[in-house]
Amino acid sequence: MAEAFRDARITLNGVEIACTIRGSGPAVLLLHGFPQTRAMWRPIAARLAEQFTVVAADLRGYGASSQPGRDNPHDSSAYSFRAMGQDQLALMAALGHERFHLVGHDRGARVAHRMALDAPERVARLVLMDIVPTQTLLRDLTHGVAASYYHWFFLAQPHPFPERLIGADPDYFFESCLLGWGGARLSDFDAELLAEYRAAWRRCEVIFAMCQDYRAAIAHDLALDEADLHRQVTCPALVLYGAEGVMAREYDVAATWAPRLAQMQVAALPGGHFFPDTAASETAEAVARFLTGCARSG
Repeated sequence: MAEAFRDARITLNGVEIACTIRGSGPAVLLLHGFPQTRAMWRPIAARLAEQFTVVAADLRGYGASSQPGRDNPHDSSAYSFRAMGQDQLALMAALGHERFHLVGHDRGARVAHRMALDAPERVARLVLMDIVPTQTLLRDLTHGVAASYYHWFFLAQPHPFPERLIGADPDYFFESCLLGWGGARLSDFDAELLAEYRAAWRRCEVIFAMCQDYRAAIAHDLALDEADLHRQVTCPALVLYGAEGVMAREYDVAATWAPRLAQMQVAALPGGHFFPDTAASETAEAVARFLTGCARSG
């Protein structure tokens, strides 16, 4: 039986990163998305820990990790996907994992993509969940995506406009995000995990950090992605997406990634954007098959 979870907080690049570690074997880093925390991986990590050393980390600014840049809210560079990725590369090195598998959902998938470009020698296999490339979403924005993913542009508004509006009722705003991107009801989310999400997103400093994340996507990440359009991630990669989600409805997800991933497999899973929460068992099995070299494209 896999050992119990062990929580840790490690200071890296001047930022304290919170993580949970479980299991033994080849290392796997799990990165959550917006508006969640590393808690989202708990059911999936339990399955992966049967074969792997699983590290689930809070991105900088999220969950129990620290929130840099609060003294200069008009500079979002500390929240670029590159900066977030450097934290995670340093975390895995500090834990003794120079090479590891990398799994990300939503913002965590965008960080993972950037990590695989910036440090390809560190990433053995890559799993990206329910995103199209940042450059694609921002440059080829469809009406349907703009209507459903309005939060990209709301959260990116100058400080403190979105922070003050969200702060009036964080649960209302963030739960509308959980329910607004396809195929989910609040009852589909594990009550214990939902309570942990709420505890994090009710904190004003976390609200600030999440807004900075989206500000950085427009101010910094778009240019970084456009500079790397000629590059491919060369390690084996699996793209998973929710069959009932916005990405599946608005894009040919596989086609958006084909030029960017040299060894790509693709599969749709039941549910919308938050299928790692609402279809955790199916997600865990798909990831486990791929990381052990058994996944098939679909």
